[in-house]
Amino acid sequence: MLESSNLITFNGLANSSSYDSFLLDEERGRLLVGAEDHIFSFDLVNINRDNKQIAWPATPSKRDECKWAGKDLGKECSNFIRVLQPYNQTHLYICGTGAFHPICAYLEMGKKDNIFRLASQFENGRGKSPYDPKMLSASLLLGEFDLYSGTSADFMGRDFAIFRTLGDHHPIRTEQHDSRWLNDPRFVGIHLIPESDNPEDDKIFLFFKENAMDGEHTGKATIARIGQLCKNDMGGHRSLVNKWTTFLKARLICAVPGVNGIDTHFDELQDVFLMSSKDPKNPVIYAVFTTSSNIFKGSAVCMYNMADIRRVFLGPYAHRDGPNYQWVPFQGRVPYPRPGTCPSKTFGGFDSTKDLPDDVITFARGHPAMYNPVHPIGGRPIMVRTDVDYQFTQLVVDKVEAEDGQYDVMFIGTDKGTVLKVVTIPRESWHDLEEVVLEEMTVFREPTPITAMELSTKQQQLYLGSALGVSQMSLHRCEVYGKACAECCLARDPYCAWDGAECSRYFPTAKRRTRRQDIRNGDPLSQCSDLHVEDRSVFGVENSSMFLECSPKSQRALIYWQLQKPNDEHDRVLRTDQGLLIRSLTQFDTGVYHCQAVEHGFIQPLLRLNLQVIPTQRLGDILPGIPGAGGGAGHSAKHRMWYRDFLSLLDHPELNSVEEFCDRVWKKERKQKRVKTPNMKLSFRHKSTQPVKRTKMRRGLKNWNAYCKCVRICWLPGILAGRHVNLLYISY
Repeated sequence: MLESSNLITFNGLANSSSYDSFLLDEERGRLLVGAEDHIFSFDLVNINRDNKQIAWPATPSKRDECKWAGKDLGKECSNFIRVLQPYNQTHLYICGTGAFHPICAYLEMGKKDNIFRLASQFENGRGKSPYDPKMLSASLLLGEFDLYSGTSADFMGRDFAIFRTLGDHHPIRTEQHDSRWLNDPRFVGIHLIPESDNPEDDKIFLFFKENAMDGEHTGKATIARIGQLCKNDMGGHRSLVNKWTTFLKARLICAVPGVNGIDTHFDELQDVFLMSSKDPKNPVIYAVFTTSSNIFKGSAVCMYNMADIRRVFLGPYAHRDGPNYQWVPFQGRVPYPRPGTCPSKTFGGFDSTKDLPDDVITFARGHPAMYNPVHPIGGRPIMVRTDVDYQFTQLVVDKVEAEDGQYDVMFIGTDKGTVLKVVTIPRESWHDLEEVVLEEMTVFREPTPITAMELSTKQQQLYLGSALGVSQMSLHRCEVYGKACAECCLARDPYCAWDGAECSRYFPTAKRRTRRQDIRNGDPLSQCSDLHVEDRSVFGVENSSMFLECSPKSQRALIYWQLQKPNDEHDRVLRTDQGLLIRSLTQFDTGVYHCQAVEHGFIQPLLRLNLQVIPTQRLGDILPGIPGAGGGAGHSAKHRMWYRDFLSLLDHPELNSVEEFCDRVWKKERKQKRVKTPNMKLSFRHKSTQPVKRTKMRRGLKNWNAYCKCVRICWLPGILAGRHVNLLYISY
């Protein structure tokens, strides 16, 4: 991807790490990134062009205090930027850990990005930013007065709360030291979602994971949660003063249904993405989960709709009752107005939460959890990965307009530094989705967890953060799907279409008649008329190995081979994902080999190989007759000698090193005059082929022609290293 200019990387500073906090500013065309001791401003077109940075380290005294408190000076006692929120048209509000002394400030950017400087006045960041950089937190700034934060509020990381700070009113938080409200939570995201057309009904939704409440689950299990509270909650009058009176939470279920009612649960919530719809009150919620199990490792993506979430929050409250003091649905009288309802003219007619009756406040204080969980759309994940060496960490989704409708394309980051590009395609309905992995890309030079992702629909770019730096990649890479209409159609990428000449970016507003695209079915027969097969003649040397290479562009295609005649010696032929390996060629292997890709019920002929096997004893005689050999008798004799050198390589696999054989060739060359290399193309192919190190081979080689010839011969992989695959491929 780097070589094809499809990936741009900012490798980070030597004295900084943790590029984890992103803020996308489409209007200015900038990406703001918070990292260790630094704030960056990147150009959305190219992050390595015109980037700006501000150093904001913790003070030496705070670093010393952090060290004296037993924290790691190199990994924890820095200022890790964790809050990046737009404040007004000219400023941002930013906060950092401040070496376990949270601190906040205003960052001036100007209206046209001609300013980038930090204000000299600082504020206490308690209740806004976490103390510990490893602690998961989330924040949302609405207007210039309300900063909602889910974070820890003390040095030891024991007092977790949901805060609302800034503005003139008194800060509000969740009930302190009550595990029914929050039980060791780790916050993932905070979002505002309207409840009705009346802004007074707007609610703040929080996504987090926490330990299960006492008696809710056997053992210390992690549970994914969605919480809600009213934006206009001002706390209670006599009870819950400066505390939330409308806070409720419910469990988020993401599980694969199993036999006998035993489901496989994914409870470790990692990331959440809200896909907006025409109705701002009903976004589709995508959530990434991993397992908390020690038995197996897995990840899943689940989708939720707001109708199901609101139904749960209008359902029964969780209540502890019975001889075992277990959680059951509350069956008693629920006070009016219903706890969790926002004070407005729409529901109840109360002007403020301070006016709520005492029984409503008392009930809300003792019943913050709902009994019923929120189940995903379709009752199961839309994507699951198990028994792989990675787990999902981040997710963004792009809604793409295709020829046959709109599709959601997911970009999923992993803890190995890779990105999966996945499209979900409905089968019978949108509740029955087919998962199609379009690409899997490595976006960092070293395996490192992806900790931040942002998607720019305006620039059609994806931005990724990690401990090592920031990467930028295009949302679409249509050229990787090959140069045929069938390959482009089978890719089923909503970004791409066949335009009559190549697989290129699809624009819904374009009027070109030649474009071909079928995302739902991926049927080339109905879209393409240029289906053709590549013909190629290949030659192999008897008794040597032969690799017939045939690789489809699509990751989902299966390769099938058809031979012109049956071959009884199946143990000599090995089928691989990249082609067909014949371990030892015989004259019976001569024939035509057809390579076909089968995908989505469509059989696509890819390649027709006409293999001819050259007898070992006749190779030297046949050489002068090959077109392009040229030359007279002396030239042919010279070439026969050159091939005897090659055949000695085939016949003597006990040679200890490449240098030994190359020295032997070079000594012969020194005694002969320099001749031109025949007009032939020699190539030696295998997926594990590695070039011979030139520094070693050139030792003692002064004749460049002999060196080049030696390189061509010794490119043959494995024969001197004791491998079994020795390949000769000659084409003309």
